Amino acid sequence: MTQNWSPNSWRTKPAKQLPSYDDEAALKAVENELNAMPPLVFAGEARNLQENLGKVAKGEAFLLQGGDCAESFQEFSANKIRDTFRVLLQMAVVLTYSGSLPVIKVGRVAGQFAKPRSSDTETRGDVTLPSYRGDNINSIEFSEDARKPDPQRLIRSYHQASSTLNLLRAFAKGGYADLNRVHGWNLDFVADSPLKDRYEALASAIDDALRFMAACGVTSETVPAIRQTDFFTSHEALHLNYEQAMTREDSLTGDWYDTSAHLLWIGARTHQEDHAQIEFVRGIKNPLGLKCSPTLEPDELMRLIDVLNPEDIPGRLTLIARMGADQVEDKLAPLVRKVKEEGRSVVWSCDPMHGNTFTSDSGFKTRRFENILKEVQGFFAVHRAEGTHPGGVHFEMTGEDVTECVGGAKEVLDEDLSSRYHTACDPRLNANQALELAFLIGDELKGLRSNQDMQPIEAAAAE
Repeated sequence: MTQNWSPNSWRTKPAKQLPSYDDEAALKAVENELNAMPPLVFAGEARNLQENLGKVAKGEAFLLQGGDCAESFQEFSANKIRDTFRVLLQMAVVLTYSGSLPVIKVGRVAGQFAKPRSSDTETRGDVTLPSYRGDNINSIEFSEDARKPDPQRLIRSYHQASSTLNLLRAFAKGGYADLNRVHGWNLDFVADSPLKDRYEALASAIDDALRFMAACGVTSETVPAIRQTDFFTSHEALHLNYEQAMTREDSLTGDWYDTSAHLLWIGARTHQEDHAQIEFVRGIKNPLGLKCSPTLEPDELMRLIDVLNPEDIPGRLTLIARMGADQVEDKLAPLVRKVKEEGRSVVWSCDPMHGNTFTSDSGFKTRRFENILKEVQGFFAVHRAEGTHPGGVHFEMTGEDVTECVGGAKEVLDEDLSSRYHTACDPRLNANQALELAFLIGDELKGLRSNQDMQPIEAAAAE
């Protein structure tokens, strides 16, 4: 797999979506500084995630991947991290209870700074400047100095990622994730939402189950899985100077791992098989993701799978479909069918966000909740028809009460967008919408489970 590969072999390939720095010496100095920094994650953790994703590939678990579109220096705070983590826990509880499957929790966090852009420049009036590419590259402020790529921002993003990871590890392992706290996870605005009664019913059912287990001697003191959880990080492998600088050789195996995150994915704009991003990730041992757009052909996908997972290791590769609500069934089915025919082991995940973006009448980039739901339902429909496992979801969300996506049970209208539109890039689901989506996905998983439970009964009846 790593034949003729090294952490810097990507530099010999064409590269897209990379910033252009004025001072190459300053960039090199930052790369050297990052290379001397401690790893943010560890090889053993990445291996654990891959093992868990292997269970997803076999239909024995479900992947929940979510978080910010693009992390921000300005909005960085402990409360923001806590609220997003809490909503992901709420969602995971809903999905676990509904689907009777372990839920693998992966955040778009602690490194999701850089963003691909459709144009290298942005024009306002008669002024044209470089596009905003994420806080680890330049500033969203529209001025010549702010839009100039600054390598020192990579150092700041490293330290913010480190602080974020410290807090997430404390939440995941320090008792905050205890299932006995399920009622305490209710955020104030969730408690006032149309989902309140449904979530309270779920929480009460879990409380009853915990009381029964406690009576049998199974408590958070005796079983660590009740009081703590595994939580992994991910981001797009876009800024390769940073990713190379964070790549380390594992002392136990001799393999190379990108220690900036547990999982790295390749976006739809940079998945050319002979380009730099694919060249870089093919040699690292982290589990990988690959965004699959409507233009991706089955044969092209198979070539990419051959490059990224030639040994067909379960859990190594997650295929993240981002087709759009109106195209998902037509465009996804041929890909799923081809991968199944070739007998390849992959995780199939649904990104219902990126194919459903539009500009509202009020001028805001937004997404309709109904289209997000429609794409998820189409994703499950394809896998039912093809006899494959709908392995997970990948979405942009926040624990804050933002107004960025229209619709939902606690409806956000077009005229509401301006009131709390805080995203630095793409519109995110707020906590209410994310939890509502979890219940709707849970219903799909419950239906999937019911069909699986009925199959042995139907087979026995046929005999």
